[in-house]
Amino acid sequence: MREFSVPPIVTVGNAANLTDPVWDNADAAPDAVQFVRPGRSVGQPDRAWVDVTCRQFRDEVVAVARGLVAAGVSPGDRVALMSRTRYEWTLVDYAIWAAGGVTVPIYETSSADQAAWVLEDSGAVAVVVETDQHAALVAGVRERLPALARVWQIDRGAVDELVAAGAPVDPAEIELRRKAVGSGDVATIIYTSGTTGRPKGCVLTHRNMYADIANAVPVLPNLFNAGAATLLFLPLAHAFARLIQIGVVQARATMAHCADTRNLVAELQEFKPTFVLSVPRVFEKVYNGARQKAEADGRGRIFDRAERVAIAYSEALERPNGPGLALRARHAVFDKLVYRKLRAALGGRCRDAISGGAPLGARLGHFFRGVGVNVLEGYGLTETAPAAAANLPGATRIGTVGRPLPGVTIRIADDGEILISGDLVFQGYWRNEEATAEALTPDGWFRTGDLGRLDTDGYLSITGRKKEIIVTAGGKNVAPAVLEDQVRAHPLVSQCVVVGDRQPFVAALVTVDEEALPKWLAAHGRPEDTPVERLRDDEQLRAEVQHAIDQANQSVSRAEAIKVFRILPHDFTEATGELTPSLKVKRQVVHESYAAEIADIYRR
Repeated sequence: MREFSVPPIVTVGNAANLTDPVWDNADAAPDAVQFVRPGRSVGQPDRAWVDVTCRQFRDEVVAVARGLVAAGVSPGDRVALMSRTRYEWTLVDYAIWAAGGVTVPIYETSSADQAAWVLEDSGAVAVVVETDQHAALVAGVRERLPALARVWQIDRGAVDELVAAGAPVDPAEIELRRKAVGSGDVATIIYTSGTTGRPKGCVLTHRNMYADIANAVPVLPNLFNAGAATLLFLPLAHAFARLIQIGVVQARATMAHCADTRNLVAELQEFKPTFVLSVPRVFEKVYNGARQKAEADGRGRIFDRAERVAIAYSEALERPNGPGLALRARHAVFDKLVYRKLRAALGGRCRDAISGGAPLGARLGHFFRGVGVNVLEGYGLTETAPAAAANLPGATRIGTVGRPLPGVTIRIADDGEILISGDLVFQGYWRNEEATAEALTPDGWFRTGDLGRLDTDGYLSITGRKKEIIVTAGGKNVAPAVLEDQVRAHPLVSQCVVVGDRQPFVAALVTVDEEALPKWLAAHGRPEDTPVERLRDDEQLRAEVQHAIDQANQSVSRAEAIKVFRILPHDFTEATGELTPSLKVKRQVVHESYAAEIADIYRR
């Protein structure tokens, strides 16, 4: 199939904007809990959750928006926001919209040069930062930012400062400004973290984002409903997390924020979400961690059997008659022994999850569904606001990213590239007509740069990136993602980058998971602090990685198989520039950083 379209459920009117659900919720259900935030109450020194009702949230948005108006923020002005995922991020985001402004997110891990670029290119008139480090970073580049007039810091009372400053502003002014914003007005400029080059600012209107979430909520009722709750821990600077934020408000669900993922396990236990949002790497680490713990406790064989049963059970769910009695019985046994503990790690109530940002892989999809957590894999890009396709309850095909969401049309071009059309498609790149012309066809289709195929039922499978396809010296086209996903399935492997463009064979650069390594070292009688750099040629470690390579090679032809691999001395990190904030590998950076390793492979 070359094209598949799903008609919209909701059409966004010209007068609508993303603040409307906040006001609607405050009127319809003022006492419903919209958010919970960390707080301390009298007599309770330990951390506690404090409820924020729909009416309270609306009132706080108005109060902060009044402060922005008092500071001189005008309709259409860009206001940047640089912070971890926390309640104040969401509050300020909606306040900027209510004041008629445009939110410009900046990843809180950005370097001074990256932050300066976003602030300068967007022409931001103000920025809300979180920490002293962020404030110092902005101060260090202030001379490059003639438009930047105000800086507020969350950790030094930014919200209270804005509320106090806005006291003289008539609340009616916010209502006038809010209602003056239409669906065609710009809501946000999101700078893509990108795997190469300078970030480009994706211009998204209120219609782009509103149409996306308003059409997604009705087909995801088990996730987005008035009784649902989620703990958001991905960075809100990422469009994927932002979509969940506005979806929670749209559906009047409840959301908490996790600012520090080191506290994630404890906060999942406290908050007990009904669904979570994550990227594949997190699901991989949950799986690998559970497997390693089982092996350390001498229960490795039990876990392996439980894994096989979980996958078989999930696969059987797609057959007309479902799992047989014997499989159901084995599944019930392992539910008590293994699966229940895995669900408990997510708080005990979580039965659904959304995965995006990179391919999840059929193996993990079946494993998690088999243990009782249905991971709905979706697909989209910042330029599509971002969700364009998703697996849905009752319409899931593991190994695909689902069918187009309502209001979306997906087309496969003659060269295999995925094209997307609908109200969710962005307006273009900020002040970059050349890049916009490359990304959008004359009739408004977005060229994703991804390769894919549609099956006869409209389910989309991602087969690679146009720019990442490796063509060997023998003319064989190789999609790296297929191999890389399989190699990363091994508990000891963190990242894998397949190389071999214009070379006689395919090879791979592999990094070791530094959290898993100490257990492996202890099991093999080595000091637990032995660095990877001293183990790169270790026969036992190489045998482990070779096993992962052999498993991956079974999924491709002999010409596409990995012939040689190198274990790198360090894992990829965002700090060293090899990963984006959403944990995608920057291939160009890796190729440049390890050019000598790659060259040495092909000297043989």
